[in-house]
Amino acid sequence: MPNTVSSIWAATAVPAPATPALTGSLKTDVLVVGAGFTGLTAALRLAEGGASVLVADSHEPGYGASGRNGGQVIPGLKLDPDELDVVFGEETTAFAAQAADVVFDLVERYGIDCEPQRNGWIQPTVKKAHVPMLEKRLKQWQDRGADCEWLDADTLSEKIGSRFFVGGWFDKRAGTIHPLNYARGLARAAQAAGVRIHGGSEVTSLKRRGGRWLAQFATGASVTADNVIVATNGYSGSLWPALKRSIVPVRSFQVATVPLSGDQLERILPARCGVSDTRRVGHYFRIGSGGRAMIGGRGGFSEPSPPTDFRHVISALHAVYPELASVPLEFFWSGTLAMTQDHLPHIHQPAPGLTMALGYNGRGVAMASAVGTAIGAHLLDPKRNLPLKLSDIRALPLHALHPAYASIVVWYYRLRDALET
Repeated sequence: MPNTVSSIWAATAVPAPATPALTGSLKTDVLVVGAGFTGLTAALRLAEGGASVLVADSHEPGYGASGRNGGQVIPGLKLDPDELDVVFGEETTAFAAQAADVVFDLVERYGIDCEPQRNGWIQPTVKKAHVPMLEKRLKQWQDRGADCEWLDADTLSEKIGSRFFVGGWFDKRAGTIHPLNYARGLARAAQAAGVRIHGGSEVTSLKRRGGRWLAQFATGASVTADNVIVATNGYSGSLWPALKRSIVPVRSFQVATVPLSGDQLERILPARCGVSDTRRVGHYFRIGSGGRAMIGGRGGFSEPSPPTDFRHVISALHAVYPELASVPLEFFWSGTLAMTQDHLPHIHQPAPGLTMALGYNGRGVAMASAVGTAIGAHLLDPKRNLPLKLSDIRALPLHALHPAYASIVVWYYRLRDALET
């Protein structure tokens, strides 16, 4: 029977740590708003550096995109290395290159049970027109010492188990994890380091009082802190309205099959790597927990209704793997990620003692972990540079209409994908 409520991750996760709702009035060095990858890694780094830290979330650790994504740990950003050098500088490019290392180092250091596999990531294409772009991207990373290589159609077929693609590159720095278990593992590690984590605790207001921040909560509690980190990403709401208007919250829809047979697992993605294709409205897929094939892609802006609203990702799965057309689907779910106008993450410090980070544009597992860790290190020692240049919060034009104009953009991208050969 298809599970229309739970994700594959929620259904297979280890138990969540206890994170009771916040009560009373407290003081702390740093208040972190949001218990996703950014907030949890920042809190962990701060606590290990001797700071008192409190993490608050409207739900529980990993409830949002951090616990609902595809679990692909991919270094780098949307821009190619040469472009990153121009926009941010070589230090940022090097930081992005090592983002996956941060995740796997945290997993190993804290013994996080999240099914880590560092089997690499493939970015293939069905479009011959995209091959020169991918070859250029590959060379730029190779020039910087990255362990990656080109795969022709035959080699791709061997690794992916499908002849759907014409070429692509293989990044051996990447891998996969169980993202919800990773989030819960980070939460446990943070708690062990002394961090207080409170779920069901929505921050309703932030005000600067006498050189410190006063946060009021829907529970009636309050927290006074020297520093505040806002790490709400695609779930940013009315707490800081300008932040919400600076991103487009986009839903990613995913499905997973029932567990595949042993014979099927020998043919379907035998390399056990993550895969993301190059189309402007592309798809990403892998083998998930319990030997289930899973695939995800861009969805609409409202809560989806399985299986109707998942037709496009189901069709994509069957296009790559026709034999899976007869395999039942077990899970349907979605999560919200934050897209920015320039397709890059942003770090803001709009007021003294207030840091915000969001907008990972589909690269959040590795990048959010690396950025959160870096923000924690920076607050402990301001001489440590942040990995990205600080930017002003800029509201997107006609933000209230984003479902309409974003849908038009997606339609346009799909048209361009269809016209290219």
